[in-house]
Amino acid sequence: MKTLAGAATALLALALFAQPAVAEGDAAAGKELGYTCLGCHGIEGYRNAYPSYRVPKLGGQKAGYLEIALRGYRDGTRQHPTMEGQAASLSDQDIADVAAYLASIGGDTVAAGGTQGVSFDKAAACTACHGQNGISVNAAWPTLAGQHEDYISHALQQYRDGTRVDPVMGAQAALVAEEDVARLARYFSRLEGLETTKPE
Repeated sequence: MKTLAGAATALLALALFAQPAVAEGDAAAGKELGYTCLGCHGIEGYRNAYPSYRVPKLGGQKAGYLEIALRGYRDGTRQHPTMEGQAASLSDQDIADVAAYLASIGGDTVAAGGTQGVSFDKAAACTACHGQNGISVNAAWPTLAGQHEDYISHALQQYRDGTRVDPVMGAQAALVAEEDVARLARYFSRLEGLETTKPE
């Protein structure tokens, strides 16, 4: 466990300098561009067809992280046919605007700070970036508290097999034992935090 925590600290220091700058987003402009996002992310329990997992909750997610994720789909470091198609034509400013809009709706439990769930020692390395209660300590890193269990598990597997490219998460996920992927996903999903994004 000390090895994992030490690795997390070293990678955290690297990540502080490795994150790309994000543009200032306009939530009003993003509402016009991002209304189609709610066709999936605004429906409670909506599922990706194959592989089958619930699409991630965005209510309360950090705008900086959403911007980085959308750039990843546009630039090919993340793979998902629908998301790649949605992001392909977006400029950096468009992405910042959509991220600002999505971050502005939902997520009351994140705004309130959530609650600390039952501790799980395997999550210690994750909390360096994702917060003691699963609520991110940096706008560029995702909040995990309350996210769908199957989505967290799917994302971790993508980092492990290289389908989703991120130097910090790739290295961290490689340290997670296969049997702990599901346990981590379950732990963070049961904390209070993210919600399904609800339109006005």
